Amino acid sequence: MNLLLRHISTAVLYSIILTILVTGVTLFAFVDDWSTIVNKKIEDISFLFILFVIPVTVGIITGIVAGIYWRQRVHFVEKRMEEIIKGQKLSFDLEIPKGLEQMQHHLEQIQHKFRMQTEHAQRLATERAVEREQSLQEIVVQERNRLARELHDSVSQQLFAASMMMSTITETNPPQDETMKKQLRMVENMIQQSQLEMRALLLHLRPVALKGKSLQEGTKELLIELTQKVPMQIDWNIEDFTVDKGVEDQLFRIIQEALSNTLRHAKANSLHVMLVERDGNIILRATDDGVGFDMKKLKTGSYGLQNMRERAYEIGGSYKIISFPNQGTRLEVKVPYFNEGGEME
Repeated sequence: MNLLLRHISTAVLYSIILTILVTGVTLFAFVDDWSTIVNKKIEDISFLFILFVIPVTVGIITGIVAGIYWRQRVHFVEKRMEEIIKGQKLSFDLEIPKGLEQMQHHLEQIQHKFRMQTEHAQRLATERAVEREQSLQEIVVQERNRLARELHDSVSQQLFAASMMMSTITETNPPQDETMKKQLRMVENMIQQSQLEMRALLLHLRPVALKGKSLQEGTKELLIELTQKVPMQIDWNIEDFTVDKGVEDQLFRIIQEALSNTLRHAKANSLHVMLVERDGNIILRATDDGVGFDMKKLKTGSYGLQNMRERAYEIGGSYKIISFPNQGTRLEVKVPYFNEGGEME
């Protein structure tokens, strides 16, 4: 029920009950003949009717005044709470209602604590990212070197040997049959193409972390590489800003997961990636024009989506995905942005 109507109903109800109690006590205590009261009229209007109309009128007026009074205060608190939930600074465009100065002070304290908790979560994420990178860096480098060495010493050498053998066959003892000659030439081209692919694989062996690059540099490098390898129109809007290492690491992993999902499932023709800072928040948005999916049938246990959501929550951010069948998908992650002094931008 509306707050104003609730106050009016309550005031009228209390007025009627109070009138009945007072009237009943008065009649029982001081009046012997009730018919006098019942038949009593004032200006041709029944006294009992007036007796009940007056409290109802007073109740309505009281309820309206009380309802407006409390509605203003509830609206003030709701607006401030909404600003806190959205991670915005408390605005001072509205005059603080009288008597709510202490409430305003408490809300500012709550927002300050939320901001401190978010900053603390980001700091912990940064520390964990640094520790994880330091502890795994040597193992990752060794594993990459081992994998590259084995691929080079085994598969790459075998491809080279096969290429040399095919060249020898086609040059020293070429077959007379044109069909056979054409097939051998195709096999030789396939081997050479495989060698090129193997060289590219060895060159592109790299860890998933940023490895000394900024979030913007790593994202642009990843997107440029995709444009060279996949038949999809990819564009982006990436702005420069500085953020903690832990936040960079988690956002980059979210970007990788989002791009992976798009390439595997979306069947999209175009992809747009936006990474900007607006109104004290870092906004990451990935939009494609793929097949989309039905949000009602979305699997709650989807590992990729759950992984992105957990990473966003870990750095104090919010995660939202919108998709419709045959209308594409949009992923949006917002993370509070703090400057070097720990203040929200």
